[in-house]
Amino acid sequence: MSAYRFEASTASGQIEKGVLDADSPRHARTLLRERGLLPIDVLPVASAGAAREVLGGRIRTAELTMMTRQLASLLAARLPLERALGAVVEQAERALLRERMAAVRSEVVAGQTFAQALSRYPRDFPEVYRALVAAGEQSGELSMVMERLADYVESRSALTQRITLAFTYPAIVTLVAIGVIVALLTYVVPQVVGVFTQTKQTLPFLTTALIAVSDFVRHWGWAMLLALVLGGAGFRWALRAPSFRLAWHERLLGLPMFGRLIRGMNTARFASTLGILASSGVPLIKSLEAGAQTLTNQAMRADVEDAITRVREGAPLSRALAAGGHFPPMMIHMIASGEATGNLSEMLQRTATTLSGETERRALALTSILEPMLILIMGGVVLTIVLAVLMPIIEINQLVR
Repeated sequence: MSAYRFEASTASGQIEKGVLDADSPRHARTLLRERGLLPIDVLPVASAGAAREVLGGRIRTAELTMMTRQLASLLAARLPLERALGAVVEQAERALLRERMAAVRSEVVAGQTFAQALSRYPRDFPEVYRALVAAGEQSGELSMVMERLADYVESRSALTQRITLAFTYPAIVTLVAIGVIVALLTYVVPQVVGVFTQTKQTLPFLTTALIAVSDFVRHWGWAMLLALVLGGAGFRWALRAPSFRLAWHERLLGLPMFGRLIRGMNTARFASTLGILASSGVPLIKSLEAGAQTLTNQAMRADVEDAITRVREGAPLSRALAAGGHFPPMMIHMIASGEATGNLSEMLQRTATTLSGETERRALALTSILEPMLILIMGGVVLTIVLAVLMPIIEINQLVR
């Protein structure tokens, strides 16, 4: 049986949507009529899911975590995979998740392995996820692997969310500061300073400079905004070139504060992925290939790709990763220790935990510096504008006296 997404009308004219199992579209329509529904549209879930994926539909991280935990619990209760997937489909709240899992279930019923069925939707189920599922199927410990997968997805998402939230406030302060300064220069300053230009008095240099800046922003602000947009679009287009993207990512790693933050985030994600894959029995080469896909920095990814070649030639993993010079020495030493003691997966998990905590602390320290710095810069700019407006007023009062 296959899964079909349907849209049907009730006797009162209400529209119902859902997913059902049937042997064919004709059988699906018959089942709908037996329920007292008038079929309007019946499509295989695989086709509907592919269309939604092209249009941008995607399973959320929270949904993926919940679905993985549900599967782990159902499989641990000795429920067959087909029935476990069916239960997940019934419990899914969002239509996209329900259709996606129904399509996966249809592939499994048709004879595909769970990992092969998931590979039809690479945007929802990344390579790491599929590699772990394949390892669980091969070892017969799929329920245990799914539990680890849920922890992995949850911890990876939590680190990203914590760092994103840490930089949210500075970003809001920056946007507000830019908005206030632009409003002062384009609306407030011209009205206040226009009075001084009519008196034909000699204005202080600071006031003259403020008037010039205000005129430039009012007359050429649109050109500046257009230049920024075009520059950003051009930069994104240039990043499509592998050589430029590699050079830019190497430069990012060399930044004083942000470089260590980027390195820490990528290393923690890579070490966690490699550790969970190694502990699940996935071969090292395949684990490295899957771990490389989690790296957002191309320079670090290039190091892993070179390391894969070196490991194939017989080099130890620690020495292969150290050759590139982009991974922190702490991880290299932990991997070397794991290789020497035979506890590589445990050492990788410890590395991931340590680096995750260190990266989070570094992000919080960086934002604690950025917040007062941004406020001081904004205050300094506003103070400069106020002084430029007040200085002519003070000079006029002195002349009157």
